[in-house]
Amino acid sequence: MNKLMGFLELKGLGIPTIPLKEFHPDVDLTYDVLWTIRVAVYEGDDLNLPRVVGVNAREALKKGRELYKNYKDKGMVFYYPFFIAEKSGTLEISNSRIIIEAVQGDLWNLVTYGKVDETIIISNEDKYYYKNKEFLTNEEILQIMKYIDLIKFKYRDLLVEGKSILLEWSFAYNTNNENIPFGDKYLVFYEIRSV
Repeated sequence: MNKLMGFLELKGLGIPTIPLKEFHPDVDLTYDVLWTIRVAVYEGDDLNLPRVVGVNAREALKKGRELYKNYKDKGMVFYYPFFIAEKSGTLEISNSRIIIEAVQGDLWNLVTYGKVDETIIISNEDKYYYKNKEFLTNEEILQIMKYIDLIKFKYRDLLVEGKSILLEWSFAYNTNNENIPFGDKYLVFYEIRSV
């Protein structure tokens, strides 16, 4: 499952996800929030694709049109309102165990810089914690785990083959055009793939 398939899968899965929409040159973005523009390709290498994150509507439209021109025949360009992550991480689901890794702030702290504030491994009713056991609250852990049965059912064939499903998530806040958070904190999943 590549990034494009993952975006589309998340939309139809019924779990909390970003309000992702396909970008076209005539899209009209509001100026009261910041925006993220991302690319997903139909095939081939889908790592390190160009994107802009947390930019104003003018910059987002300019970059979105450029990316659309370059990728319209090779994939899709998506846009969604930027959010500020309080905590982020990955959720890996396999037949034998569940692994939750969490980090303060944006997921880039984990995937790019290798920082980890907490790792939880759940296997055969046993639970193991590494690093800061108190980083994620019980409520946050339950919110993340709430969707495990649905994901296991949906991807049961892949899990039987010995593969895992890897999701990326954040506890996030909406943000205005000055990058100031507003509203209630919420859980959002924004990538899913098989590994």
